[in-house]
Amino acid sequence: MASSPHATPPTLVITGAHPQLYSQDLAPTAPEGRTWGAFSLFAMWMSDVHSVGGYTFAASLFFLGLTGWEVLISMIVGITAVYFLMNLIGRPSLKYGIPFPVAARMSFGVMGANLAAVLRGIVGIVWYGVQTYFASKAVQALAITLYPAAADYTHNDIFGLSTLGWMSFLFMWIFQLLIFLRGMESIRRFIDFCGPVVYVVMFALALWILSQTGFSSLSLQLAPPAEGSSLTHMANASMLIVAYFAALLLNFGDFSRFSRDEKAMKVGNFLGLPVNFIVFAIIVVIVTAGTVQVFGEAILDPVAIVERINNPWVVILGSITFIVATMGINIVANFVSPAYDIANLFPEKINFRLGGLITSILSVLVCPWLFVSSPQAITIFVSIFGAVLGPIFGIMIADYYLVKRQQVVLEDLYTMSPEGSLYFDGGWNSRALIALAISSVFSIGLSVLGATGMIPNGGDWGWLLGALAGGAVHYVLMRKVVDTVPVVANA
Repeated sequence: MASSPHATPPTLVITGAHPQLYSQDLAPTAPEGRTWGAFSLFAMWMSDVHSVGGYTFAASLFFLGLTGWEVLISMIVGITAVYFLMNLIGRPSLKYGIPFPVAARMSFGVMGANLAAVLRGIVGIVWYGVQTYFASKAVQALAITLYPAAADYTHNDIFGLSTLGWMSFLFMWIFQLLIFLRGMESIRRFIDFCGPVVYVVMFALALWILSQTGFSSLSLQLAPPAEGSSLTHMANASMLIVAYFAALLLNFGDFSRFSRDEKAMKVGNFLGLPVNFIVFAIIVVIVTAGTVQVFGEAILDPVAIVERINNPWVVILGSITFIVATMGINIVANFVSPAYDIANLFPEKINFRLGGLITSILSVLVCPWLFVSSPQAITIFVSIFGAVLGPIFGIMIADYYLVKRQQVVLEDLYTMSPEGSLYFDGGWNSRALIALAISSVFSIGLSVLGATGMIPNGGDWGWLLGALAGGAVHYVLMRKVVDTVPVVANA
């Protein structure tokens, strides 16, 4: 193996790799291509959390009927669990320098991994479109603030959007694409900028609220006390936090493959997850509680708070900031994964950039503005696809740590030879597929029963129980499979 001279970032050349499984984007990252230090991963998590959706989610935790201390403890438990789970899923990609769809070949087979990648890719494409639409609303608000006459173009309807709505959406769509298609190194530099910038505005908003209310708002009860056991509600709150990160708990390897070393990954994850999430949540509760006193109601949408301040300069600054924040989370959670997943389907014809372009086009065809207008559609989508992500995670973790004991033949990730340890049955690991089917039915059923109220908070636990079921069934089915003796490569 040798470093490929033209790849960006540099990759390793796998001699004899099958073209259906190998490209420069899917090849292992070379040591000189591992440029992500702890700060880059810290900034990545800031970009993921510091969004309108992240703000609303964090604020919603304070409306569960728990006391402030109970919510804080629930947050610490939930985000600490996410931290350890991210380290687990990130380690194989860090060790071998491979993205998520290639790492999935370890457990599902060199061809079976396409199924896991497609499922994760669908989730990413849909939410990429949704987040782009949310960002376009901030663009529209910015346009009307700068040019009030633009409001005249909001009264018509063209396939669900007004003229200004379409102009804002297409602007956001093209602007993101120009940044994303420059490659992972440009993406790293962009998200190094996104997360910290949002913190500046959020701190400023919190200081403005405190200047209006003092610290008295922090003693407000934001919701009636929860009925039943506080520990049960705290456990549910912790699981909500784990579920919020469910998508990235699959494809974090797309980023950890670029980490300088395991220490950088763990430090970056610690700063970006437990530390960053809790600090951000504290800012959120200060602002949310303060809106009760300042505006007479609790406002969960930060864009709406900025608009209520009724200062055009504040609206301009806030809108630009939340546009940047949405772009940040779109990169981390919704663009990189489907770009790799699509490239993995036809690596000899589709590279990361073309996969990203296809992702962007499909995100428009989803018509996200219609999707978000139907709560039932969102519920069904999240219940079905979200419930499948847990079992895939459980299968991959059980396979790598318990079945293969963290040892894989690197070349076998790229070979279609029947002698390869990951070829299984024509490239498909039927045992992993059986485990996925069984655990997915269980997880989806639990989510549906939870959504219908037959099992209180059942949906909150769907991801964890699905992951445990998937991992357990996979391990039982694979326990008699003899491990292949690995070669040391890119460790």
